[in-house]
Amino acid sequence: MNPKGGTELQFDELKKRLPEHYWSKINLTTSVPEKTPLQKGKLNILWLKNSHDQPNIEPWFSKPENHNKYDWYIFNSHWNFEKYRLYFNLPTSRCRVIKNALPKVKWLQRSRYQADKPLRLIHVSTPWRGLNILLAAMHHVVNEEIQLDVYSSTQLYGDEFKKANDKYYEPIYEHARKMDNVNYIGYKPNLEIIDAMQASHVFAYPSIWEETSCISAIEAMAAGNIPLVTNFGALPETCGDYGYYVSYDTDPKRLAEEFAAHLLYIKKILPTDAVQQRLENQRQHYNHFYSWDERIKEWIAFLNNALQAKGISNEGS
Repeated sequence: MNPKGGTELQFDELKKRLPEHYWSKINLTTSVPEKTPLQKGKLNILWLKNSHDQPNIEPWFSKPENHNKYDWYIFNSHWNFEKYRLYFNLPTSRCRVIKNALPKVKWLQRSRYQADKPLRLIHVSTPWRGLNILLAAMHHVVNEEIQLDVYSSTQLYGDEFKKANDKYYEPIYEHARKMDNVNYIGYKPNLEIIDAMQASHVFAYPSIWEETSCISAIEAMAAGNIPLVTNFGALPETCGDYGYYVSYDTDPKRLAEEFAAHLLYIKKILPTDAVQQRLENQRQHYNHFYSWDERIKEWIAFLNNALQAKGISNEGS
């Protein structure tokens, strides 16, 4: 099995869409500085999606003499850019925000949610980012009409990582398996999860991890799910005015109780005309703004200007 995370999937989509002649002129590295060697005579770009405090990132950026090694730093959110700027005094003249984008999906026509039908929640993340909080919240929502599907595993980082680390999270998985209102599924490929999002109503993510963007939230919102998330990291930027926010709390008990209260509130308001219209507006916005058809235009415009500024010919464009 060769699973791919958000960074790899985004790179693959860019690779498919960016005209071939650009790749002979740029050296694009994802997330980890100098993971691939810098190349003289090319436009060296570091595409940053990881948090600034990661052990394979922080030491490199802590040395100011490294900052000029790359021509450009591309960030997946303004929140992430601001963290690097504030912690490392990264030169803003070399920085640009280009947000993530969605794969092309044939979305099904969604039927309107009816109050007498079960509310389906979906959770998609690694197990250390708030799954324990969500399961605790589900204990407060003992209601057969609220059901949770959990897509969580360390498999996303490959077989070796899973073999070394999954055992630490097995008690959480087992807890989920034993709950009547929780369906623990584990790892599935991204397109299967997107299909599942078309049948769910709420993207339930009480995150205790500083997300730098959250592609799963973008996908769920494009599918027509209400995003119920904490106001932590870049989630408020990603979910915008369409998000329903629970205040982040370092006390897991309080956070779970507050999240449960919000779940019950959403079940109550979801059938209303106002919320249904809001969801339709949300779906249209996220499918347009986060489409690769739009994002590739940003990449091409950026690269044309950056190549010209460095004096690299861009024949073939």
